[in-house]
Amino acid sequence: MSASSEVTHTRIVRLPDGVDLHARPAGALIRAAATFESSVTLSAGARSADAKSILQVLALGATGGSELTVATSGSDASDALEAIAHLLGHLA
Repeated sequence: MSASSEVTHTRIVRLPDGVDLHARPAGALIRAAATFESSVTLSAGARSADAKSILQVLALGATGGSELTVATSGSDASDALEAIAHLLGHLA
């Protein structure tokens, strides 16, 4: 494992107002996260979830306007962070 794969990248993203992280947007998130080799974790308050697990993402209970912390770690962590943060910020 290379040193770069051990680096964790993080960013805080606010869900758009009126957009809850329910089944449809969570499904889009899961599909996007699955395209990356890196691990992708979302945190909302004291809860965290593997962004590749629909049940864990739904259990976050994130609602419109909520701040989520996106953390990525692995070989394509930077790309994963950019893609997931962009997706979360532009859900409709």
